[in-house]
Amino acid sequence: MRADGQRPNVVVVGGGIAGLAAATGLAERGVRVDVVERCDYLGGRVGGWSDTLADGTPAAMNRGFHAFFRQYYNLRALLQRSDPTLSALTPVDDYPLIDGDGRRDTFRGLPQTPPLNALAFALRSPTFRLRDLVRLDAKAAAPLATVSVPETYELLDHRDAATFLRDINFPDAARHLAFEVFARSFFARPEKLSAGELVTMFHIYFLGSSEGLIFDVANANFDVALWNPLRDYLSTRGVAFHTGVEAHELTVGEQVTLSSSAGDFEADAAVLATDVPGLQRLVEASPTLGDPRWREQVAGMGIAPAFVVLRLWLDRPIRSDRSAFVGTGGREPLDNISVLERYEREAADWAARTGGSVVELHAYSVTDADDAVCNGLIKRMHELYPETADATVVDQRVLRRQDCPRFAPGDFADRPTVTTPDPRVKLAGDGIRIDLPVALMERAATTGWTAANELLGDFGLAGHALHTVPNQGRSVLLRRLAGGAR
Repeated sequence: MRADGQRPNVVVVGGGIAGLAAATGLAERGVRVDVVERCDYLGGRVGGWSDTLADGTPAAMNRGFHAFFRQYYNLRALLQRSDPTLSALTPVDDYPLIDGDGRRDTFRGLPQTPPLNALAFALRSPTFRLRDLVRLDAKAAAPLATVSVPETYELLDHRDAATFLRDINFPDAARHLAFEVFARSFFARPEKLSAGELVTMFHIYFLGSSEGLIFDVANANFDVALWNPLRDYLSTRGVAFHTGVEAHELTVGEQVTLSSSAGDFEADAAVLATDVPGLQRLVEASPTLGDPRWREQVAGMGIAPAFVVLRLWLDRPIRSDRSAFVGTGGREPLDNISVLERYEREAADWAARTGGSVVELHAYSVTDADDAVCNGLIKRMHELYPETADATVVDQRVLRRQDCPRFAPGDFADRPTVTTPDPRVKLAGDGIRIDLPVALMERAATTGWTAANELLGDFGLAGHALHTVPNQGRSVLLRRLAGGAR
């Protein structure tokens, strides 16, 4: 509580996963919260909104496919606030990976116990043979079995993922098909991704957990399935949402003051939970915020290359045996393809009504113009799904974005943390450093909860429990073998 006996209040800048986690953590302990969000919807880069097709048909829209992995403990805890059984998520039991030669990997039926899950995946892959396992350089590959954050980053962050995989003699075909999936999760090519990030991801999904790479997806557009219910939950706890509001400047004096397009917000503290460009703009516009070293860290944060999402409404169905989601390798510019009516309610309703199909094509780390990228995506769709070659495109949407954090070699050491030079200002987001084995949406949720916990401690209030996969390799045998290989 404050010295005057009043409830503390916090302004949260950003209504994405990180900001919503911070707002939830604070509000559940009685803190008054204002959430200021630039967009007119919540969810940030996982937000959803309504659109209208050329024929006047309503359509749901978002930035594209997101996988809610079972290891996202802190994100799932957030979603359970308004959906205790996670009924808005539906499992994708398998998703193929298909390379340029048509070879296919699958995650179906893998054992759950590490390291048997990774071993079984490798040995049944058409791109990985027993002789490849024997050829692996045990000494060079030791970090895969001995992951610990931040030590893994201190050991490997100066190297790129492609070089690391070559150094351990990982077969090229398997590298292109399997490991590039991890790199593409960061919208980066392996030669532009930190080896520390790649190895930590391998730990999170294989050697450090039993949940594996099977995931859930939202069964309706993100706003309907996830964020509108959470907004209702938080509103009953006094959280005030200010959407469509641009944050201009943050001033720290007797109180923290956020100047915005909707006026000033006075608070006891602030959580800055924006994307990287938004954080950089706000810090640049707030000359008294932080100290020179911290401001340099924020200014030096990089963003990943651009990505393109092409969503197509087709006049005929995709073949019924097609998977909901397929990852690809060696089929540039296509990185994955989704058939939305297999899992999203709005797309399923449109497909049932028209007899057509809604298909989404993703291209990551792109440099070409939109027309060239989209033409290449459609060509690849015709190769993989020949039944689409004669389909008419009823409507389409092209989204090109470049606002995701970069995880290039050498970035880790200078990445800003949740704590800032002013104890009343915290950071949160998937580009913020936290020394736990988390990534992507789970990093956003975990930093949001952590920002709330740190402020709650300053207010004399109890924090919230956080969970991650173990911060070391789970297999004692592999750790011993790795130790002997050093």
